[in-house]
Amino acid sequence: MIDQLNKRALDRLKSLEARADQLRISFFESGRIVDFGVNMCGGLESGLELARICLGGLGTVDLLQSGDGPLIQVYTDQPALACMGAQYGGWPVKTGEYFAIGSGPMRLRRGKEAVLDQYGFTDRSQDVVGVLETSQLPDAEVIQYMADECDIEPGRLFLGVAPTRSLAGTIQIVARSVEATMHKLFELDVDLRRVTSGLGTAPLPPVSADDLTAIGRTNDAILYGGRVTLWVDMNDDEIERIGPQTPSNSSSEFGKPFCEIFAASGGDFYKLDPMLFSAGEVTFVSNESGRISSFGGTRPEVVTASWT
Repeated sequence: MIDQLNKRALDRLKSLEARADQLRISFFESGRIVDFGVNMCGGLESGLELARICLGGLGTVDLLQSGDGPLIQVYTDQPALACMGAQYGGWPVKTGEYFAIGSGPMRLRRGKEAVLDQYGFTDRSQDVVGVLETSQLPDAEVIQYMADECDIEPGRLFLGVAPTRSLAGTIQIVARSVEATMHKLFELDVDLRRVTSGLGTAPLPPVSADDLTAIGRTNDAILYGGRVTLWVDMNDDEIERIGPQTPSNSSSEFGKPFCEIFAASGGDFYKLDPMLFSAGEVTFVSNESGRISSFGGTRPEVVTASWT
């Protein structure tokens, strides 16, 4: 299954070209680079599609309407592979003045990440697909750098690009409620293969005038508004041990707006407390006992303050 993630993602990406006008996205460089929100406006459906591509085709992403506003729901029966093997933003793409957070199944081809090494997640596909969170489209130099990192020809690299402040970019980030929680379990040294299914929701923020505000809003959506349920091959004692450490409130930074935390880090995601990144509320369902155990809780007042 691992070596099918890039193919699944590429098939999905290519299928959008016939609907590009409807989705308000643009294909260029012979269809290899797709603008979901840099110069195009994108939208709800394009954001959902971008999130599905980012999961390597192993997750379902939907838009729901609740009494408190729209929610992004994501679920998968392959949470370790879909979330940590594909969706996790584990590649800081840096070359010259260019920077983007790289995610998607292209990471499986590149490797060079602890979580990929630990679980043996690799994909030798010659055509690879990634998602870039950035306000700049990649030029030839960036594409060459990324292709070299993946050990492929530049013409075999396919990228969806959206800034955080765009509607599509906002959706694909808020669709990471399960991924953020899986990464927290990784930081807690939990065997991710024991998580058999995951479902999460998080509120969809309004689009923002700038990327910094958007970064704050999208992270607050998950940290303070996210709810995740994980089905796990664990007994009740194991869940009681790991459960209280899993939600975002296990971090000493919990309760502060993310923009404030981010500014204190110098704007570097990779310097932030890894214990912070998780959904606000995490529920475990034991596949052994059937017991349901919930930990943490949402903080709607922080979400509301972030939105205004």
